[in-house]
Amino acid sequence: MDIVNELFDTFIGDHVWAQLLPAPPAPYEFPSVTNTSAQSFPPWRYEPATKFFSIEPSPAAYESMWPRDNICRQGINLFLITYVFGLLTYYGLSTLSYIFVFDKETMKHPKFLKNQIRLEMRQATAGMFGMALLTSPYSWPSKLYDLTEEGPGLWYNIIQFPFFLLFTDFFIYWIHRGLHHKLVYKTLHKPHHRWIMPTPYASHAFHPLDGFAQSIPYHAFPFLFPLQKLSYVALFVFVNAWTILIHDGEYVANSPVINGAACHTLHHLYFNYNYGQYTTLWDRLGGSYREPNPELFRKDQKMSGQEWDKQVQEMEQMVIEVEGKDDRTYDPVDPKKND
Repeated sequence: MDIVNELFDTFIGDHVWAQLLPAPPAPYEFPSVTNTSAQSFPPWRYEPATKFFSIEPSPAAYESMWPRDNICRQGINLFLITYVFGLLTYYGLSTLSYIFVFDKETMKHPKFLKNQIRLEMRQATAGMFGMALLTSPYSWPSKLYDLTEEGPGLWYNIIQFPFFLLFTDFFIYWIHRGLHHKLVYKTLHKPHHRWIMPTPYASHAFHPLDGFAQSIPYHAFPFLFPLQKLSYVALFVFVNAWTILIHDGEYVANSPVINGAACHTLHHLYFNYNYGQYTTLWDRLGGSYREPNPELFRKDQKMSGQEWDKQVQEMEQMVIEVEGKDDRTYDPVDPKKND
C-alpha cells in the first residue's frame, strides 16, 4: 500500500498537509543542551516506493511539519486511501455491473425491498467507514517485496496469485460460516442478509465488524507470506470486483468449482449453504454446498413467478427454523423495531 500512499501524497497529500501543518520558515532551530524546547525538523529525502517507477515530488512535499514518513500522517493517509479508494471502487464497479450486467427484472422479485438499492448504498457507505478504520493499521505488511530478486524468485511471482486465493478462500469460508452462529448472526451478519435478492450495491453492505472479520485473511496473508507490492494492489481491486460479481444476479458460472453469483444467491436465499468466496471446495468438504438448480441458468424460468414463489416459501420457512420468527415482519429501515 506504500505505492498507493506515494501516489496519493504526490497528487493530493503533499498539498493538503502543507496547508494544514505548514513547516516554519528556515533556518530551523534545533534542540540543544541549553534549549531543550526547540523543535527539530529533520530533512526528509524522497525514496520511491517501487523501483518500477518514480515521481519527483513537488516543493509542497517539503513544506509540512509532518513529512511523508511521519507515522501519524501515514496513518491518516492510509485510512483515507482505504475508505475513499474503497468507495470509488465500490460505486464505480457496482454501477458498471448494475448498468451492463444486473438483470433489472430481479427488482420485481417478492423479496426485493422497497428502496433497496438506496438502502444498500447507505449501509455500504456507513459500513465501509468503520471497516477502513479497522483495516488501515494492517496496511504496513512486512513481507511485501518489490523486485523479483527481493522475493523467493520468478516462480513465486506466478504462484502467489493462486496461493493467495486458496489461502483467503479457506479462511473466509470458516469466518463466514462462524458469522452464521446464533451468538453473532443477528447482530453482525444479518444486516447483510436483508438483501434476499441482492444487487451489485449489496456487495459491500455489511456491518463494519462483519466486513472487517471477512477481510482478515486478505490482510493476514502479506504478514505471513511474501507478496509483490504491485500484486498486493491488484489483488485488492480483484477482491472488491469479485465481491461485486457474486452479487450481480447474472448466473453465468454454472461450474461445480466456481462459487459464482448463482451459488451466492442461494446463500442469500437459504442462509446455511455456499459460504465460500471463490470456490465451492470448502463447502463441499464442509457439507454446506448446495448446487444451483438448472432453472437459474434459464432466464425464462429464473424470472418466473413459479420459481420465485418456490424460493419465497422455502426461504421464509428456513428463517422461522433458524431465527424462530417470521422474516416478513422485519423492518430493514429501522432494525430496532425488530428487537
